Amino acid sequence: MMDMSIVAVIENALKEDIGTGDITTDTLVSESAEGRGYVIAKEALVLAGIDVAGQVFKCLDPEVTFTALCRDGDRVEPGTRVFEIGGRLRVLLKGERTALNFLQHLSGIATQARSWVEALRGTRVRLVDTRKTTPGLRMLEKYAVRVGGACNHRIGLFDGVLIKDNHIVACGGIAEAVRRARAGVHHLVRIEVEASTLPEVDEALAAGADVIMLDNMDLPQISEAVARINGRATVEVSGSVARDRLRELAETGVDIISAGRLTHSARAVDLSMRIESGA
Repeated sequence: MMDMSIVAVIENALKEDIGTGDITTDTLVSESAEGRGYVIAKEALVLAGIDVAGQVFKCLDPEVTFTALCRDGDRVEPGTRVFEIGGRLRVLLKGERTALNFLQHLSGIATQARSWVEALRGTRVRLVDTRKTTPGLRMLEKYAVRVGGACNHRIGLFDGVLIKDNHIVACGGIAEAVRRARAGVHHLVRIEVEASTLPEVDEALAAGADVIMLDNMDLPQISEAVARINGRATVEVSGSVARDRLRELAETGVDIISAGRLTHSARAVDLSMRIESGA
């Protein structure tokens, strides 16, 4: 059964699109008309969100028949049917765009994530996302990242300590920020500190940070930071990360590469719904 928070997201998306009614469909198609349709991939992609697309139609009418022909994570070639749908024709037409919006967006994220993971093949580096997600869609977008083979960073502000530049200013320094964090969370919570300079790396190490995020450093600085840390903390690199930089970043010896582009800049892939019968 789908999580009710996701169902709520879907229902809000339908309400946004349909509003008080689909004046085109309600004018052209009788309430009793039945039909069938399918969604086809128009480019190579990694599928994500098939159940979400199905739930769009189920929210409009629980009696529709939805048959998934592919699974999330499948690499799909152009011309492949990914699902078939049958039921009241009004329902199929009203749900078409919302279902495609979810499927194209989530599959776009999964497709990009898979491409980035493949660029790191053979390295020991873990590729993770960030909190740079579309408001209201974070859980779905982070799910699509996992479908693509990458990993999630923290889900939100509630499940991990990440001391960033403004926290450091607010606390008067890295050492004090780490001290307060250590005193305020239980022993199973790891503490991560953002560092944008090598002296900040040294401060974070001295303060006992578990993870040090190297923010927007150049390659020589990253390599020097890795050498200074020397296994005493997990090393994450972030900032201006693009696919063509992944290998050179991995070769510096970092443990984690985090990239907002996995979610905020993924291109929606091309899928299309076609009605093949109606009355």
